[in-house]
Amino acid sequence: MASSPSDPKSVFPIDAEGVWCEVLRSPVGVAPRPALFLDRDGVIIEDADYLSRPEDARLVPGAAAIVAAANRRGVPAILVTNQSGIGRGYYGWDSFAAVQRRILSLLADANAAIDAVYACPHHADGVDPYRHPDHPARKPNPGMMTRAGRDLRLDLARSWVVGDRANDLDAAKRAGMAGGVHVLTGHGRDEGERDAALALGDGRFTVGTAPSIAEAGALIPLLD
Repeated sequence: MASSPSDPKSVFPIDAEGVWCEVLRSPVGVAPRPALFLDRDGVIIEDADYLSRPEDARLVPGAAAIVAAANRRGVPAILVTNQSGIGRGYYGWDSFAAVQRRILSLLADANAAIDAVYACPHHADGVDPYRHPDHPARKPNPGMMTRAGRDLRLDLARSWVVGDRANDLDAAKRAGMAGGVHVLTGHGRDEGERDAALALGDGRFTVGTAPSIAEAGALIPLLD
C-alpha cells in the first residue's frame, strides 16, 4: 500500500477539506468563460481499478484531440475525479501525483494541456480522515465543479462535461451547467448508466451520448 507524507497539505495542492485543487493555467482576462469538464478514469484515460502506477496510465484514443480542441478555442479543460482509492487507503496522494504527471506528459506530447485538476478522496467506506457519508465534493455532488468555477472565473451556465457515469452528468446538472455527454468507455457500458444519464436531460440540461470522448466533441457547442 502506497502512503503519502504525514501532512500531504504541506506537499500537494490539497485544501482544508482534503480535496486536491490544482490550477495549472491561470485564467487570462476578466470575463467569465465556459469550460469543458472531464472525468478522468474511463474518459481521458483507460479505466484501471484504483489506478496508482504511472506506467498503467494510457490515454483513451481521441482524448488528447478533444483537449487540444478546447485549448485552441480558449476553453479551459478541467479534470474532476473521484478518488476513493485514496479515501479507502489503497494508495496515497504521492501515487496520485505521479499518475497525474504521467497523464499531463502524455497530453503534452500531443500538444494538449489541462487547465486545472480537482480530485475528491472522500467516501462513505473511507478511512479517517476521508470517511464521509456524502461529501459535497464527491460526485454526484457539485463541489469540485463549483470550486473550479470560483478558482478560474468560469461561466458554469455555458459549461459542459464528459463522463462515463451518470454521476458525472448529475454533478454538472447540480452545478448549473448547460449539458453533458455520456460515453460508453470505462463504466459507461455498466447496466443502467446510460439510461440514468439520459434521464437527467430536460429543458435546461442537455444530455448526449457517444461511443467515446473521440466522438463527444461533435455534441459540445463549445468545440464547434
